[in-house]
Amino acid sequence: MKEAYLYTQLKDKKTRCDLCNHRCVISDGEKGKCSVRENRDGILYSLVYRKLISENIDPIEKKPLFNFQPGSYSLSIATVGCNFKCFFCQNYQISQMPNDKGYIEGRDRSPEDIVNHAIEYDCKSISYTYTEPTVYFEYAYDTAKIAHERGLKNIFVTNGFMTGECIDMISPYLDAANIDLKSFREETYTEKIGGKLRPVLENIKNMHNKGVWIEITTLVIPGINDTIKELEDIACFIAGLDESIPWHISAYHPQYKSDIPPTSIDMIDNAISIGKDAGLKYIYGGNIYSGNYENTNCPSCNSMVIARRGFDVVKRNMTGGKCSNCGTEIDGVF
Repeated sequence: MKEAYLYTQLKDKKTRCDLCNHRCVISDGEKGKCSVRENRDGILYSLVYRKLISENIDPIEKKPLFNFQPGSYSLSIATVGCNFKCFFCQNYQISQMPNDKGYIEGRDRSPEDIVNHAIEYDCKSISYTYTEPTVYFEYAYDTAKIAHERGLKNIFVTNGFMTGECIDMISPYLDAANIDLKSFREETYTEKIGGKLRPVLENIKNMHNKGVWIEITTLVIPGINDTIKELEDIACFIAGLDESIPWHISAYHPQYKSDIPPTSIDMIDNAISIGKDAGLKYIYGGNIYSGNYENTNCPSCNSMVIARRGFDVVKRNMTGGKCSNCGTEIDGVF
C-alpha cells in the first residue's frame, strides 16, 4: 500500500482522487470506481503498489507502436484494475479482477527490480500496459523515473482518461503513448465504456503538445463505432492534430461480456481508406492475420520502409530515418 500522489482531502475524512477524470469523491473506508484506490481515515492509498500481475518481454509492435523504436523489445508490466468498464475488454481477467472478483492479486516487485529486469534482457523501454496505467500511477511513476535515469524509454498504453495534473506529472519521463480512441460519440463512452469522450480528446492533444510521441488505436466493433461517419470523424480529428500520428485500426474479436460478431476485413479496409482520404500518413490494420496491414510505407513514394510479419520486423528500407528510395524523412523515433 502507498499513499496516493494526486488527491485532495475534503471534509468529513472524504478524499477526491485527482488521477483520472472520474475524480471520485471517496468516503472513509470506500474505494473509487477502479476499486484499487481506497480512503483510509482520510488518506487515499493505492492498493496495487508493488503488486505486479503481469510482466513480459514484448516486441514494441505489440503495444502497438510501429513508428517508435521499431524492432526493439519493451518490458511490459501491469497491475490489476481499470477505470473503465468496457463490455468488450480484451484483458478483462486482470483489468476487471477487483470489480468482478472482489480481490487484488500480484507479486511483490520493486520499481528498481523492474528496471533492472528491463536492462538485463536488453529492453529499450518499459511499457505500462495490459490494464490502465493511470490506476497504478504511483508504481508507474516511480518506475519511470528510475528508468529515465538509466537511459530507458517509458511508454503508456492507455485509455487516455487521466487528468491534466497526471499528464503534467508523468510527461517529463514519458516518451511515447498508444492511446485508445474507442469511439467518437459521447453516448458510446457514457453507455458502453463508463467514461467520457471529451477528456480523451483533450489528453491526446495535451500529450502531443508536450512532445510525447503518440499513436492512436481504434478497436472497430460492428454496430458500436463502425459507421462511415464516425470513422471519418476519428480520422479527421487525428489528421487535424497531426497527419503524422499513426492510426492503428484493430479488428475486434468477441471477449468478456460481448457476443458481437468479429470485425470483417472489409470493414478494416474501409476504415483504412477513410484514414487515407483524411490525409493520415501512417495507417495500420491490427488483429488481422493476412495481407500487408502492418508494414510502414513511405508517405511520399509509398515504398515499403519497414516490413513486418506479425510483430516481427523482417526488412527495413530506411537510411538514417529516411526512405531509402526517395529520401523522405519517416516520422517517428528510430
